Amino acid sequence: MTKIAILTDSTANLPVEWVEKNNVRVIPLKIHWGNDTFLDGVDLTPNEFYTRLSHSKTLPTTSQPSIQDFLQAFESLANQADGIVVPLISSGISGTVASALAAVREFFRVPVEIVDTRVTSAGQGLVVMAAARAAAQGKSLQEVRQAADEVVQRLHLFFAVDTLEYLHRGGRIGGASRYLGTVLNIKPILYFDLDGKLDALERARTKGKALQRLTALAEEKANGHPLHLSVIHANAPEIAQEFREQITHRLHCEEVFTLELSPVIGVHVGPGTIGVAFYTEDL
Repeated sequence: MTKIAILTDSTANLPVEWVEKNNVRVIPLKIHWGNDTFLDGVDLTPNEFYTRLSHSKTLPTTSQPSIQDFLQAFESLANQADGIVVPLISSGISGTVASALAAVREFFRVPVEIVDTRVTSAGQGLVVMAAARAAAQGKSLQEVRQAADEVVQRLHLFFAVDTLEYLHRGGRIGGASRYLGTVLNIKPILYFDLDGKLDALERARTKGKALQRLTALAEEKANGHPLHLSVIHANAPEIAQEFREQITHRLHCEEVFTLELSPVIGVHVGPGTIGVAFYTEDL
């Protein structure tokens, strides 16, 4: 039976228990903070990150894994697999896909399929989960790739930030720049466009209104179909739990998760961010 390995990056921030149970390999992005460099989710947990962020006068920067990082991961996985499927953070906001593709051009032991999820965080996680399910069923390399691609095509990710400051300072603000300088308590609702870049959908006057709008957007896109859904948050577990209860009460969810944004993503969106990623069970 064909054995396909799954490799993703740390911005998916999947639970450690799930990653270990499903034999998924995670390659970390990097956080640079003054003279220190941390591996995302390895050297710096979300709690540690937000504690340090609240006391720091400088905002850290981030970088993608190197070509060599990917080659080392490919070599390791090739010892136990006939092929590798690699769902990664959107190429619209990170150079991670570019690094992976460059590594593929230098690697010949087993075939490798790079999947640009065109999102990140829990949206990316949902793609990884679909690929892992297909791999566990003994599907071929192309079938596992197809399972991932089908989720990418149906995937939506919407989120509300407390402030655009972090996206602006990190250079990832995209179409949301039109809301810079607006009233401080406005909560912009953002999404990933078809090219995997951040854009602004609209703005809400309060966090509560923003969460209501996120629920309505999911309901609209679901159009009565069952959903695979994940609530995401940045250092806001209580609000995330309330939001999860609100959204699952309104929608039919085949599976539902709550995931915290990885520190690398937290650098760019800031604490207090709440969002939802989902795709429909049926087309």
